[in-house]
Amino acid sequence: MGANQGRPNQGGNNGDGDKKDDGKKRYQPPPPTSIGKRRKRRKGPDAASRLPTVRPQKKCKLRLLKLERVKDYLLLEEEFITNQERLKPAEKKNEEEREKVEEIRGTPLGVGSLEEVIDEKHAIVSSSAGSEYYVNMMSFVDKDELEPGASILLHHKTLSVVGILSDEVDPMVSVMKVDKAPTESYADIGGLESQIQEIKEAVELPLTRPELYEEIGIKPPKGVILYGEPGTGKTLLARAVANQTSATFLRVVGSELIQKYLGEGPKLVRELFRVAEDNAPSIVFIDEIDAVGSKRYDSTSGGEKEIQRTMLELLNQLDGFDERGDVKVIMATNRIKALDPALIRPGRIDRKIEFTLPSAKVRASILGIQTRNMNLADDVDLNVIVSSRAKMSGADIKAICTESGLLALRERRMRVTQADFLKAMENVLYRKKENLPEGLYL
Repeated sequence: MGANQGRPNQGGNNGDGDKKDDGKKRYQPPPPTSIGKRRKRRKGPDAASRLPTVRPQKKCKLRLLKLERVKDYLLLEEEFITNQERLKPAEKKNEEEREKVEEIRGTPLGVGSLEEVIDEKHAIVSSSAGSEYYVNMMSFVDKDELEPGASILLHHKTLSVVGILSDEVDPMVSVMKVDKAPTESYADIGGLESQIQEIKEAVELPLTRPELYEEIGIKPPKGVILYGEPGTGKTLLARAVANQTSATFLRVVGSELIQKYLGEGPKLVRELFRVAEDNAPSIVFIDEIDAVGSKRYDSTSGGEKEIQRTMLELLNQLDGFDERGDVKVIMATNRIKALDPALIRPGRIDRKIEFTLPSAKVRASILGIQTRNMNLADDVDLNVIVSSRAKMSGADIKAICTESGLLALRERRMRVTQADFLKAMENVLYRKKENLPEGLYL
């Protein structure tokens, strides 16, 4: 009976749920749409390849004209397809060749020199190592710009000529050119009036007033050498010349002309004077010429032979077969006795200017220039330094002034006293005498 009694209650609950469901709207799916459905492919040719329907269907003049138009279109289409099939292999071949060219140019390239052109496809080139090779020339290289001695680009594996360097100036020579004039002038040089007058007569005046030498009937000096003790103002005078003149100024140290590979040193010398001639009037300043211009002697060393070859090229450029024009040469050295006599003979170096240690009068002039911007105390007496018996160059006097200022800063003073000068002179002369590292006095 318990089971029978539970059934009416269960049935009653179901009846209540059916009433509730009848009160709500049932979910109805949306109507089907044709968007996005894949259409069935119709049998027969594609729409693009089907001929258009020609109307009217009866034979008449209008139908004939429309059929002729369709025929012309089909003939054009046939010609276009034929040309595409004929030109496609050529375009593909050109694309492959362009990819090869870009691949070649994208790899690291070597720089060489063209020695001789054999024919349209072959040439003899020399690499930086000095060896010569018989190589191919790529078809895309402009043959009109090729001439013996031109700088070219070589493939790193086959050494084939793949390009031409438009700028033939050696990068090292470009660095040697002084674009910004130095700040030193003749007023910053003390006690070298005679040396300044001599270098003006030998270098500046021939470039600015060449007619004076023509009226007298003489040729101006070709070169000047500045020699003397270290620190006497040789390089300072050359910088003052660069400041005063408007000519192109090229400066180089003698050690820069010594290169690693065979023939690179003489080539650099030729390039240096070629740039000087192209930018004439110009002045070439070679500092520490004894690095490359020392006396010649028999040697089995390859390095010494290369240095001698570089000096021979320098001798040829100074007084060779070709005229240099408005190109003046200034050399500087501390060891003139070590130079080769052929380098400093008249005709190459026409004037030798000596720089000696400053006298008492010159010391006073140098001290006046070095201390004109310093804050000096009232007890400073510069005559102590001027009358000193110690051998001092102009660089030593400048070092004494700098050291005295540093000693004043060490004690947090804005004025330099006499004691600072005396202490600084003692330090500088002691380091110079004992051959110790002079730090900022080098």
